[in-house]
Amino acid sequence: MSDQRTPLAYKREGFIDGWSGRSLRILSEYLEPLDRLGREKIRDTIVFFGSARIQETGPLERYYYEARELARLITRWSDALEPPTRRFVVCTGGGPGIMEAANRGAAEAGGKTIGFNIALPFEQAPNPYITQELNFEFHYFFMRKFWFAYLAKALIVFPGGFGTLDEFTEILTLAQTQKLEKRIQILLYGTEFWREIFNFEAMVRHGVISSSDLNLFEFVDSPAAALARLKPFLEEHYLQPHQVRAAEELPDIAKSRI
Repeated sequence: MSDQRTPLAYKREGFIDGWSGRSLRILSEYLEPLDRLGREKIRDTIVFFGSARIQETGPLERYYYEARELARLITRWSDALEPPTRRFVVCTGGGPGIMEAANRGAAEAGGKTIGFNIALPFEQAPNPYITQELNFEFHYFFMRKFWFAYLAKALIVFPGGFGTLDEFTEILTLAQTQKLEKRIQILLYGTEFWREIFNFEAMVRHGVISSSDLNLFEFVDSPAAALARLKPFLEEHYLQPHQVRAAEELPDIAKSRI
């Protein structure tokens, strides 16, 4: 009589990697980041969106340098908060371009910085400035976008293409439909670019959005101006004494929710 055992289901690659294991793979992209972010005591994030194609040299190079500087300023301000706590960590999609710039600025300021990378056939390899313990790799776009929204207290959207528009408009829709159980500040960085890409006033005029929807976001054009918008918002909604105490009492990030 043979005592050879059949492998446990969760150790069978043919099952886990196949159609029947898809729900487990999706669940793992929720639970594994939840565990790791909790162990690193990450409570909230400032998310940077923007093109992977904007580099240090090129027609839009100023945005690379300004994303880097803004992330540095945010990290220095956050790390100086009293009492010392890991708040408002710079978070990106983990790739090159604007994502690299933001992770780079945060790292240069000596802070932790998050990268929610995704496996793509081009463009998207993790940049070298992500904190090692906070470097994530996703297969599913929707799980990646969930994590962008889950802890974000502010969103800064630099010029970008289809991916940036997809990520930005999804969070904008969540805010518009009041599906976010928290306040989030949305800054569109680069007024000239965004007003050329989106004619928001025309959308109001045609009746497809309300005029009040224009209050869901603001335009900014410099790192100093962006920080000047962020600080009072975060201080009012997330840094009042009772809010700081409540945040310190959270045993993990599972109590944050969209």
